[in-house]
Amino acid sequence: MVKQLTIISGKGGTGKTTVSSVFVSLAENAVIADCDVDAADMHLIMSPEIIEKKDFYGLKVASIDRELCTFCSSCRGSCRFGAIDDDFQVDVYGCEGCAVCEYVCPFDAVTMVDRKAGEVFISMTRFGPMAHAKLGIGEEASGKLVSVVRNTARDLALKHDKDAIIIDGPPGTGCSVIAAITGVDLVLVVSEPTLSGVHDLERVLEVVKHFRIPVLVCINKSNVNEKNTRMIQDYCMAQEIEVVGVLPYDRTPTAAMVEGKTVTEYVDNNFSSGICSMWERVREYLFAERNSCGVDLINS
Repeated sequence: MVKQLTIISGKGGTGKTTVSSVFVSLAENAVIADCDVDAADMHLIMSPEIIEKKDFYGLKVASIDRELCTFCSSCRGSCRFGAIDDDFQVDVYGCEGCAVCEYVCPFDAVTMVDRKAGEVFISMTRFGPMAHAKLGIGEEASGKLVSVVRNTARDLALKHDKDAIIIDGPPGTGCSVIAAITGVDLVLVVSEPTLSGVHDLERVLEVVKHFRIPVLVCINKSNVNEKNTRMIQDYCMAQEIEVVGVLPYDRTPTAAMVEGKTVTEYVDNNFSSGICSMWERVREYLFAERNSCGVDLINS
């Protein structure tokens, strides 16, 4: 059975991709899935060779057949988003796909059509296969695209006989995060010791708890504010959540990304060693045995 690990955070810039890239390099037999589709950056480290590309279609948008249209304005008057202009042209960025214009048109001149909203890629990297995507500018349906990336990664894992999928998830608590964590075996939340970071950690842990998924926490940039670091540690202890990594602020991730490398490829120092040690603990959790009821023996 393929195990799935998702790395998320309450906000962007906490170090998810840094951690994810090292994990996939150490896992040896894993598929990487970059599910931060709104701002994908795993390719900067992995330098993937694209093997296959597929178009992604999100929400349907209205299309007006001008040969059938009598310009009666029924569609314009009914569109609450103002997506149909005076020339009866549809603004594809303003259209929300509600289809009310199609419903009210007395001449069947309006139809809902698919519109390309992004692209999904299957690639090979020096660490194995990778599923990733690019959402178009101003597009919605990021949660749907995350699901497509995860399904693609699952197919790659089965095809290449991999035993794990490591998912670099999106930040926040929205639908794309829910799509990235639903049904996985383990979630790792990367946090940082700022006041907003503490607040965001609490919010994202509530989301994970709602879906009853085992969860671990990593505190990055821990020496930026040691008081807040202790606050996070105390909070996690009260919630019976293990903090598996406490990493200091370090310039290594930035320098490594500039070179297109993981931090462990770039240099052997305390920071990279800390992520390696964290992976050993995460791997134990990820491949932990389940009890007779099928429940993980951690955080249950």
